[in-house]
Amino acid sequence: MTGRIAEICSCLTPARVFADVGCDHGYMTRYMLKNNLCGRAYITDIHAGSLEKAKILLKDEVEAGRCIPVLCDGLDGVKEPCDLVLIAGLGGEEIVKILSRVPLPARFVLQPMKNSGKLRAYLVERGAKILSDRTFEDGKFYDLIVGEGQGGDDYSDFEIKYGRDNLRTPSAAFLRFLEKEKGKLRARLARRGMRRESRDEMRAKLYELEVITDAIEGTL
Repeated sequence: MTGRIAEICSCLTPARVFADVGCDHGYMTRYMLKNNLCGRAYITDIHAGSLEKAKILLKDEVEAGRCIPVLCDGLDGVKEPCDLVLIAGLGGEEIVKILSRVPLPARFVLQPMKNSGKLRAYLVERGAKILSDRTFEDGKFYDLIVGEGQGGDDYSDFEIKYGRDNLRTPSAAFLRFLEKEKGKLRARLARRGMRRESRDEMRAKLYELEVITDAIEGTL
C-alpha cells in the first residue's frame, strides 16, 4: 500500500453502502471490505480497463455479491444511495461535475489532483460540512477533503484557496508545498520576455505565499 493510499484509507469510516468512484485498481475498496467497514461496495470507472483491474483484485468479493462493479461516469450507474463516497485521483472540476448530478452523500472523502479551490467552493455552496481539509505529501503533494453532505460551513477566501486546516493547523508538508510553489514562481519570474501583467500577477502570488509562510512558520 502506497503512502497516498494509506493516507486516504485512514479517512474511510464504516458505512452501509460504500462507493469508490474512479476506482482504478480497487485498493481502497479492498481495504473497506477486508476490514468489514461496509456491507456492500460499488466500484465504478469510466474506463473498462481500469474497472477490469479492480474486478480482478476483488474477484472473491464480486463473486460473493459484496462488491458491485459498474462501468459508468461517476455515480451515474449506481442505483442506490451510498452513505460513503470516495473520489480520488480526479480533477476538482471533474469531481464537481460528478457530485452535481446526485444528492451529496452522508459522508465523502475527496482527493482532487488539481482545482481544489473550485471543489471547496462548490461544497460550501452546496451546503456541505467540511470536517478535514489538508495537504499531505507522498512523492508529490495532494489535497484531502473529508466532509458530510449536510450541516453547512463557512470558509474564507484564503481557506477556499489553500484549505482550512492548512491555515489553522498547518503541517510541515504544507510548509514544504508553499516553499515549492514559491520556488516555481521565482524561476518563472527570472525568465525574460514575460508580459508585464503576467509578471505583476506572479509577484502578487509570490507575496501572498510569503505572507502565509511567515504566518505559519512560527507554529511548527
